[in-house]
Amino acid sequence: MTQDTTLTEPKIEEKTLHPEQARTEFKERLKATIAARAEKWESFRAAQAEKLSAARTELTEKIETAKAERAEKKEAAKADALQVSLRGRTARKVVEVANHLPVLGHMSQNGELQARRNEREKEWKCPEGYTLIHVDPECFTMELLRPAEHTEETGERYVILQLHGGGYYNRIHNTYRDAAVWYSESGGGMDVLSIDYRTAPEDPYPAALQDALEAYQWLLEQGYLPKHIVVAGDSAGGGLSLALTLYLKDHQFPLPGGIVTMSAWTDLTKSGDSYRDNFDKDPIFGGSRDTLVYKEGYYAEHDPADPYISPIYGDYNGFPPMLMQVGEREMLLDDTLEVAAKAKEAGVLVRKHVYPGMFHIFQMGFHLFPEAEEAWSEVEQFLHIVRNQETGTAANTKKEE
Repeated sequence: MTQDTTLTEPKIEEKTLHPEQARTEFKERLKATIAARAEKWESFRAAQAEKLSAARTELTEKIETAKAERAEKKEAAKADALQVSLRGRTARKVVEVANHLPVLGHMSQNGELQARRNEREKEWKCPEGYTLIHVDPECFTMELLRPAEHTEETGERYVILQLHGGGYYNRIHNTYRDAAVWYSESGGGMDVLSIDYRTAPEDPYPAALQDALEAYQWLLEQGYLPKHIVVAGDSAGGGLSLALTLYLKDHQFPLPGGIVTMSAWTDLTKSGDSYRDNFDKDPIFGGSRDTLVYKEGYYAEHDPADPYISPIYGDYNGFPPMLMQVGEREMLLDDTLEVAAKAKEAGVLVRKHVYPGMFHIFQMGFHLFPEAEEAWSEVEQFLHIVRNQETGTAANTKKEE
């Protein structure tokens, strides 16, 4: 007997609703649907209202912040107008525009433009009343500027060892030869030895420090007394002035009689808040990371926190009196503030001056605007103190304006 394996579909029991019951169920479903949609709508409206409120609050906060910023800028502009001369503000604007021009601005910020200028620079004419003596050590060159008429023996004369700036990439140029004259006149006829030390990338650290040390030793060999030597430098040269003195102290060399720094670059690790706070304010280096400040070729494989590279990390016990000048709008502002604070804590006689509204190495404006003239007048006062060995309260004046 064959078994029937045919599958049979299950029977579905049909439910017949009474018309009235069907209408009732439809109404209930409709009500539920309407209620659910109403709930969703209310939820959506509440969410939109919350977003709108948050947007209004955010917009109000932005408006208030913008008003506060405008008011702050207005007050800053008023303060700037009161603290900075018209010629000083004009010079700052000219510098800012020149360093942010298309193509040329970029070349100026990274040092390339100055390097090209150096190649085509006219021969510097020594002013009347001075003689310029060229000295040629093995690896670099030096220029000794001295008054043509001097009666003192070398051991009685004072001399400034000038270390130029340029981010450790640029060589000496005529601006620093002009600065040598200003240093000499400010010092009452001091001699000035300006050195064209080796620079990166061909000659990275420690070449510049070695050359500065050799120049210092040369001065001693010529008969200049250590206490009659003032080491002065701007920007990278300011940092090198401090690094040289740290090296002299660490290796038991006699120390110079004083140090002058202008916008010193003392922190190649760029740890100071001013590198960020003044990033958009600095007329020269601001707004870009492709500048001399961010080049790393000088320290190459060395630790940038080495005190001979970044003297902000040095020990200032036993240092000679120092004059440190810096512009308020510099990214390198903290480089001076931190060193001055460390030196003062170590008992060093420090005169620090933050010039309101000023920019990097504004002193090289010389007589073009009052702030530069004031800076050189301050250099003159400091050199007078060194020459007369009046290193008491006058040298310890802390000037912050």
